[in-house]
Amino acid sequence: MFKKLFMLTSTLVLGAVPVMATEPVPLGTATAPYNCDFTPDCEVAPGIYGAMASPVTSKFNLSIGGYVKLDYAHNTNASGPTTTSAGAPAGGSKQESIFTAKQSRIWFKVAGPTFLGAKTNALVEADFYGNSSLSNEFGNMRMRHAYGTLDWANTQVLFGQFWDVFGPAAADTIDFRQGGDTGAPNSPRVPQIRLTQKLNLNADNALKFVVAVQNPVQDSASTGSNAFPTVTANGGYGDMVNAAGQIMFSSKALGVSPGFMGLGMSPLQVGLFGLFGSERIDGNKAIDSYGYGLYGFVPLVKSRDGKHRAMTLSLETQAAMVNGLNVQNGTSIAFVGTKPNLHAAKGFTLYGQLKFYPTQDLGLTAGYNRRGAINYTAYRASTGGSFQKYNEMTYVNATYDLNAAIRVATEFEHHVTQYGGVAAGRPDLGQNNVFRLAAYYFF
Repeated sequence: MFKKLFMLTSTLVLGAVPVMATEPVPLGTATAPYNCDFTPDCEVAPGIYGAMASPVTSKFNLSIGGYVKLDYAHNTNASGPTTTSAGAPAGGSKQESIFTAKQSRIWFKVAGPTFLGAKTNALVEADFYGNSSLSNEFGNMRMRHAYGTLDWANTQVLFGQFWDVFGPAAADTIDFRQGGDTGAPNSPRVPQIRLTQKLNLNADNALKFVVAVQNPVQDSASTGSNAFPTVTANGGYGDMVNAAGQIMFSSKALGVSPGFMGLGMSPLQVGLFGLFGSERIDGNKAIDSYGYGLYGFVPLVKSRDGKHRAMTLSLETQAAMVNGLNVQNGTSIAFVGTKPNLHAAKGFTLYGQLKFYPTQDLGLTAGYNRRGAINYTAYRASTGGSFQKYNEMTYVNATYDLNAAIRVATEFEHHVTQYGGVAAGRPDLGQNNVFRLAAYYFF
């Protein structure tokens, strides 16, 4: 019973949508043994990151896990170990090679007492990107997730810090940013409380409704590097909490196929998502920030038994219209215009990828992301010159699981940033080719 309870809790943070950590789902059952030596067919990083040992016992049932990850990146136009919201540098070429292990992370999961028939669980997760300006030899711990849940059969309440409800997709790249500023908004992790309700239509089909209130993360957009000088000097604050939601339809009609990082299986899922908030800027009227979009995951070639990945093919896609959501990486700046008539910058995002597993252990992924501004004239007037018209990324990668703990991976990315408002004779196009190697140890 003890081991079974641990294996149940190891699935706490698996997403109901294909993104691995987008949203917890009801606990499942894992029966495969661990420690498969060379061939990892029976278990490849089970649960969220792995379950290679029995849980530690504290006041409640406690388990730990995570992974060690070493990244090597070679850039043809220097941009650091991860992509940045600054975009690919225009003109010039400064090649660089970088090693970093700062993405390594660790989590603690707890299964506590029941409450009114609900299972209670909690998770705290951290990595070492706390101060990204430090060299790669210095890793500062940073809280990623810290939340508790109450889980009934079809209802869940989550409170704490977790992924933003807006934009469920994250590009399945080796790159730490996962397409964050190039069309697959790698939504920030924000303090929130959310309610998830599942409605079973029949044995194979269901609807899932998510409603949440969140910290208005756009309150930081007016005081830091994501803003332009006319706003930075005066500050701003969230006038109200953000309201966000999702409506997702899922169906077992097409079977299941691998989702994010190949660590879990997902059925057909199609849905809508959105977010609304408001912000006040000194000397300006309130500014509304909002976004809405469409998400889809399709098992094009399903798993033969719902567990094995060999000869499966998955399609994931997302598109969104955004208004002032630069913290979510939907736009490159927060506001356009001048006081007292500042208003939110408008843009769009597109994302799509295919994931193919020719064998159980070998995964191949190819994808494309694009983020673009909509009102070029307003962007140029607000920035006083150069602005990002669009960012895009094309990527292909391969992963191979040597055993149940060790994964190796390689990736090629091509980044393009088109700039507008550039002075005559100055370069207006930035490009960067990135070659990556990575090694993981899941535990």
